[in-house]
Amino acid sequence: MSQTYKFGNGTWATKKGSTLAYSDTNNAFKPLPFSFERNSIATRVNKEGLIEVVGNDIPRIDYKDSAEGALLLENSATNLLNYSEDFSQSSWDIPFGNIISNSTISPNGSIDADEFNFIGQTEARIAQSPILSNGTSYTFSMYIKADENGTVQSNMYADGNNYTTINVTTEWKRINITFVAGSTNIIFAIDNRSFSETLNKVYIWGAMLEQNSVASSYIPTNGSTVQRSAETCNDSGNSEVFNDSEGVLFADISALANDLTNRGITISDGSVNNRVTMFYTNVSNAIQVKVVVGGSNSLNSYIVIPNISLHNKFALKYKQNDFSLFVNGFELITDTSGNTFSNGTLTKLAFDRGDAAEDFYGKTKEIGYYDTALTDEELEYMTSYRSLNEMVTELNLNAL
Repeated sequence: MSQTYKFGNGTWATKKGSTLAYSDTNNAFKPLPFSFERNSIATRVNKEGLIEVVGNDIPRIDYKDSAEGALLLENSATNLLNYSEDFSQSSWDIPFGNIISNSTISPNGSIDADEFNFIGQTEARIAQSPILSNGTSYTFSMYIKADENGTVQSNMYADGNNYTTINVTTEWKRINITFVAGSTNIIFAIDNRSFSETLNKVYIWGAMLEQNSVASSYIPTNGSTVQRSAETCNDSGNSEVFNDSEGVLFADISALANDLTNRGITISDGSVNNRVTMFYTNVSNAIQVKVVVGGSNSLNSYIVIPNISLHNKFALKYKQNDFSLFVNGFELITDTSGNTFSNGTLTKLAFDRGDAAEDFYGKTKEIGYYDTALTDEELEYMTSYRSLNEMVTELNLNAL
């Protein structure tokens, strides 16, 4: 059950503009790189657990959720705050309390996190009031931790009406609040009204305000807003890699959000007329699979799973009159009628729907391709979790 084409699974080879897949057959990287593009800097969590900036067009292997890493692909976003780390700037409103700059080690490993000292005030607050678009969704996020006095609670709010309670511990934690702007001038803030009386300060770093329904990866700013460009990762493989008559496309992936947009991973001829594809859809928590031959659907079906934002394992099998989708060890879609492709049709694998549209945004631990239709037992094993601990971790379950 060796893969003729593999991408990820703890084995990564990246450089500016590209990243490689490899083969289990000879345990070597294949000279068939994905073409990668992002026309801006971006950040990732590295192996040491620190946030680091990577340059233009460098793929991000992110280790936030996995010791083996995952390719992180995101749409564009802009940090609307001019100063994300320097809270001494006048754009930050601090009516009570004060800021002591560069007081402790931040999540990037440098001594550049600020201390927010309450100086005995019971309603210390740090806030901004940017001009926003009425009726538009925004997300405010910030890294925060308590001093040595331990775990406490505070408030985080936006527009004066959207509150959330945040648990502040002695470890850095990114907290966030999503809100729909109810006016064009919004106040968003953190304050100490629920802090314990013995707590005199917290540490803060990495503030971000973005027009988004979720908190995306951190974008540092220092004097102006900064945009992270959208990422694309496309066109690896050739006709010798892919079997037109039968095969299996495997993916261990998670969505960044259940945002009801189409985001695909596809083997194709560069068009939507001949493709083997799986993608998140405009149906909540749904995964859709298609096998399209000469513009006609041989397979077209979708299923709803508990949470696409968690890592899930998918295996899509195609063979003449024999199609199926396994998800996390279970066969959930079958179809016993349909054609496959003529020789030389399938030529490339891309993180899109096949024609450079509907780009995939999410985290990819592994993509695998098998040039033969595997048995149900093999597909069940491949998509199952190897241990209870792995299943609990990947699906965010509570261990009993």
